[in-house]
Amino acid sequence: MQQGLPDYLENKLGRIAAAPERMSLTKKIQRVNQLKIERNAVILAHNYQIPKIFHTVADIVGDSLALAREAEKIDADVIVVAGVHFMAETTKLLNPDKTVLIPDLKAGCSLAESITAEDVMGLRKKYPGIPIITYVNTSAAVKAASDICCTSGNAKKVVEALGVPRVIMIPDEYLAQNVAKQTNVEILTWKGHCEVHERFTPQEIKQLKAEYPEAAILVHPESPPKVIEAADFSGSTAEMSDFIKQKRSDEVILLTECSMSDNLAVIHPDIKFIRVCNLCPHMQRITLDNILTSLEENKYEITIDPSIADKARLSIKRMLEI
Repeated sequence: MQQGLPDYLENKLGRIAAAPERMSLTKKIQRVNQLKIERNAVILAHNYQIPKIFHTVADIVGDSLALAREAEKIDADVIVVAGVHFMAETTKLLNPDKTVLIPDLKAGCSLAESITAEDVMGLRKKYPGIPIITYVNTSAAVKAASDICCTSGNAKKVVEALGVPRVIMIPDEYLAQNVAKQTNVEILTWKGHCEVHERFTPQEIKQLKAEYPEAAILVHPESPPKVIEAADFSGSTAEMSDFIKQKRSDEVILLTECSMSDNLAVIHPDIKFIRVCNLCPHMQRITLDNILTSLEENKYEITIDPSIADKARLSIKRMLEI
């Protein structure tokens, strides 16, 4: 007979789900955790995953950079990525001999879809000799066509580490513009945007400040530059989490994906979170149910053409070395 969940999980579940739902959730969580043991599997979850995944079955959580770093250290036969497709590909690139699964193949990304490997080759012809830095929010094929990767948390460091006066940063136009304001390196951009962060406006921030004068407004570097200027703090999801962990404000507005606030509210019940956010439809495709199916039926395994994988892996490794 299966025992109940550990006390720490029961406590979290009590803050995530209403009582009528808890029994059903408990059974699914128990089954997922049982399968993880049977298959020697781990679950990686991005900060934008829903609390029912983030706080119950995930083994490693974080932003894209943290997940990329941790993926290299994983001692498991199977890795389930509770995130979007490019994250699963990145995990596979760093773990070529492991089985990497994504619960829904349709969990994509507007940024990743905004550029192709052919586009990168076009940029090389147009700007010969200029290094191409690609955001991790891209396909393996785009990474393979580029020189080095970056995340929102290390973009400035990567730009300056190359030691050149001019670089191309793709595909997020706003991230590149925001990094350009912090460095003397000239940055050429690509017109790709995140469908979550591009919708925030400085007018919205002005209104929020009027309504909640005590609240700190935190935004992501994928937001438009005018939004960054109007906010109190800009940083990656990991940097936002650190801001809150340091108790730099008792009242917070996170202008990012909605699940980020939901997850942090569970961790920091003493902080007031004012929920103004946008949902990522792709992240929402990952559920506790399809994680369970993924482990039971080995769905859906990520494979990458070796000719692409070797070059893409090099771009990621160069980033991790920095």
